[in-house]
Amino acid sequence: MANRPPTATPQLSRRTKTLLIVGVVALVVLLGGARLVDVYVDWAWFGEVGFRGVFTTILWTRVLQFVLAAVLMGGLLALNLVIAYRVRPVFVPVAAAGAAEDPVARYRTVVLARPLWFAVGIPAVVALIAGLSAQADWQTAQLFLNATPFGVADPVFGHDISFYVFELPFYRWLLSWLFVAIAVSFIAALVAHYLFGGIRLAGRNGAVAPPARAHLAVLAGTFVLLKAVAYFFDRYELLFSDRKAAEGGANFFGATYTDLNAAMPAKLILLIIAVICAAAFFSAVVLRNLQIPAIALALLVLSSVLVGAAWPAVLEQVSVRPNAIDREAQSISWNIEATRQAFGLTDVGVIPYAPQVASAAGSAAVPPQDVANSQATLDNIRIQDPSRLNRTFAVQQQLTNFYSFSPDLDIDRYTVNGQRQDYVLAAREINPDALIGNQQDWINRHLVYTHGQGLVSAPADRVNAPANAEASQGGLPQFEVSDSSNPGPFGLTPDGARIYYGEFLGGTDDYAIVGGNPGSAPREFDGPGRPATAYTGPGGVPLGNWAQRLIFAAAYGERNILFNGSIGSDSRILYNRTPIERVQKVAPWLRTDVDPYPAVVDGRMQWIVDGYTTLPRYPYAQQVGLGQATADSLRPSGSPGSVGYMRNSVKATVDAYTGQVTLYQVDEQDPVLRTWMNAFPEVVRPASEVPDALRAHFRYPEDIFKVQRDLLTRYHVENPRDFFSTQNFWTVPEDPTRESNASIPPYYLLAGDPRPGAAPDTQFQMTSTLLALSRPNLSAYMSVSSEPENYGRITVLELPAQLTGDQRGPQGPQQVQAELLTSQSVNGGLFTLRQSGTPVQVQYGNLLTLPVAGGLLYVEPIYVERNAQTSFPQLFGVIARFNNGDIGYAPTLQGALEAAFQGVPLPPGLNVPGLGTAQASPTPSPGVNTGSGPLPAGAPGQALSPQLTQAVTAMNDALERLGQAQAARDFRGIGDAEAALDAAIDQFRSATGAAPTTPATAGG
Repeated sequence: MANRPPTATPQLSRRTKTLLIVGVVALVVLLGGARLVDVYVDWAWFGEVGFRGVFTTILWTRVLQFVLAAVLMGGLLALNLVIAYRVRPVFVPVAAAGAAEDPVARYRTVVLARPLWFAVGIPAVVALIAGLSAQADWQTAQLFLNATPFGVADPVFGHDISFYVFELPFYRWLLSWLFVAIAVSFIAALVAHYLFGGIRLAGRNGAVAPPARAHLAVLAGTFVLLKAVAYFFDRYELLFSDRKAAEGGANFFGATYTDLNAAMPAKLILLIIAVICAAAFFSAVVLRNLQIPAIALALLVLSSVLVGAAWPAVLEQVSVRPNAIDREAQSISWNIEATRQAFGLTDVGVIPYAPQVASAAGSAAVPPQDVANSQATLDNIRIQDPSRLNRTFAVQQQLTNFYSFSPDLDIDRYTVNGQRQDYVLAAREINPDALIGNQQDWINRHLVYTHGQGLVSAPADRVNAPANAEASQGGLPQFEVSDSSNPGPFGLTPDGARIYYGEFLGGTDDYAIVGGNPGSAPREFDGPGRPATAYTGPGGVPLGNWAQRLIFAAAYGERNILFNGSIGSDSRILYNRTPIERVQKVAPWLRTDVDPYPAVVDGRMQWIVDGYTTLPRYPYAQQVGLGQATADSLRPSGSPGSVGYMRNSVKATVDAYTGQVTLYQVDEQDPVLRTWMNAFPEVVRPASEVPDALRAHFRYPEDIFKVQRDLLTRYHVENPRDFFSTQNFWTVPEDPTRESNASIPPYYLLAGDPRPGAAPDTQFQMTSTLLALSRPNLSAYMSVSSEPENYGRITVLELPAQLTGDQRGPQGPQQVQAELLTSQSVNGGLFTLRQSGTPVQVQYGNLLTLPVAGGLLYVEPIYVERNAQTSFPQLFGVIARFNNGDIGYAPTLQGALEAAFQGVPLPPGLNVPGLGTAQASPTPSPGVNTGSGPLPAGAPGQALSPQLTQAVTAMNDALERLGQAQAARDFRGIGDAEAALDAAIDQFRSATGAAPTTPATAGG
């Protein structure tokens, strides 16, 4: 029967059409205008730092991917809609009399009235969505286009690693878009054929017109053919398998025995079946019978279940698990080798180290010559813990409410007056969030308080004077200030000391407008008591014309940028002001370390930012979750994401005054960096251009060290059988000086080369200890050098797992800390605090483990903070212990070492100051125990009354009970012992005529 006459469709009036067009244009302007402003702001910023090539490369890559994805999706969809329209039936049967009306008749009428709108409009919307989604993957395209060979072949297929990390991701990305394009086209064609009558559901069986059947069969066959291509690439994906990790078995990555002997053959079988299935679909173009494609599709689904899933599962259960240690040995061996390659662990030196530990009967003697040979380490023992000193630096050196220091201060080494030593460093930065009251006014925030001022430093191995319960000014760092009016020990120039770019300037509103009208008075605050200054550097984007001011006023939504009279032809706007933000914008393909640090290089303060080249996967290499691997007691959250490859290949600097960003290549063998250097030429400078003055301040970064530390707990094991059985695995210890159960952080320090027999030279290095798996005993000492001549060299001292006779094994940090805090010498040293009557909080500094004199020396500073609003931590004493021997405690490091070495004289000329200058330990304050043994009863030669003797005895008994309770984790016993100690102290004070004390508080 003939078609019904089409129902007249409603027509839009000219006024309505005009309003719709105006509304669409206004919406596009509102949405697109803001985006264009952002693009211009970025374009201007890249021009300021001299990296506009990065901006244009990324922009054109995204534009090209947008166009290609849009053409692919929109064009293919439009083509299939046009085909469906052109092969539509000429006559569409109408419903019989009394039957229900055709449900799609009204929609068919609308589409047939305006076919061009739907043929163009729908594909255009889909193309826009596809283009916006595709342009975000610009890094995948650039890696593919600029791939650099690794020179290493995978052990299964023999392809270069670059195929897996640069080419395969691009092929899979392209294949996924083809899948989406065919799937969307199939759905659109199915709906169109139904709408145009090529597919009818009326009647018992319905009907499909031959053109519609042929069209849909071609699309379905193409989809299945793409699935065959996917099976081909799936074979290579098996090298990234996490089957064992997912099963909770042996925790290794890469193709397992099951993957190689079941899953991989299954992929080939499924590939052949998919090709046959695709041919069956294509045959439906000429055959009217749809049973053949249906049977082929059922065969593909059944094969994917039986061959792709059931067969590997049966092989795993029947053959692999009963013999896993033999079946998986080869895969584990490949996993060990690949993981070491991916994370730079191929040249780790594991050296046996057998310290002369104490026996159960007593302490081992310390040969004096061994102590003398360790002078490089003993000369530079760090007693200042930067993580405890932020408040001390703030109270003593912050100057104003809006200057701030980083929560975790930094450690670096400098040579001053011919002496090389490590310093605690803190840049005095401007902190916009700390502005209060009228300081938060727009003019003050953006035009007046624009920059920080100077660098505060302190030698890490000394304090100004010993602290005691009465002297409140002892135990402080020996501050040295370098600022615009004082070059200080590092020779800062006036401009080099002004910090316009820093860690506290990361907010979207933390821009500064500097310079001004010609002849206008300087207005920028330059520090208390100093005249105002004006920025004269090249940083920032000029605001010299109204167009620029209008754009930035729109970008920040701030009309004052337009109307403020002090903004003139010489004004510049500084934005994107944190070091990490600037480096990430210049090199968005880098992952940056969380801790940039300041360094004075040729009179200027430079922020040094460590850059990592990473890959999400590497064939057979372990996948590392950065959040867990990089978390510790100081940074509980760690870094986000996971990686299968990581190298510290780039060092970046950001000038604190000009904001200039410079990137240097430090790993010339990294193929990932070479690939990015091909994509962005002249962005990273070669290693040969690194100035020696800058290289002298390169530190091995924390994040990659913690990742390598985590991996070495397992991947120091070379034998696959031992690896499978987790024999000789290690673990990262918990930080015993913090209340959390987080991992101990690594420590920067200046010490001798840890390798036995090495030259007695000092090295700036990062260190950490490792424990036996699920045991508290020390198993290894790990260090990495930051010296230019051997930067990145990792040394691991492996301690023996078993000792002969009655010797006790080397103790881990938790064991050492427990014995330190329960010893009579330490508790006796803190006795004067309880005598003082002032409530205090005890904080324990970093527990350093140092290989010296053929053994292990433990050193830990103790800080005290009085419970007052303006209080701050002060170094109250130092604990030292050699091997498992006696515990030495004194207000100075030298006194603690003399006690720890049990009377062995320190070598002549040894610089173990603990004070402002190298000198012998001063006479301890009364009541301070500088060695081991019981609590001293009084000053030398003083005769004690029976009441005083009884009080001292009671205090010693209480201290002994307290130590036993703490060792047993008997909290009730700890409380009882502390109560008894408070009572004994009151008894002591009563006997001496003093007022009873308020109970002290300890923590930290």
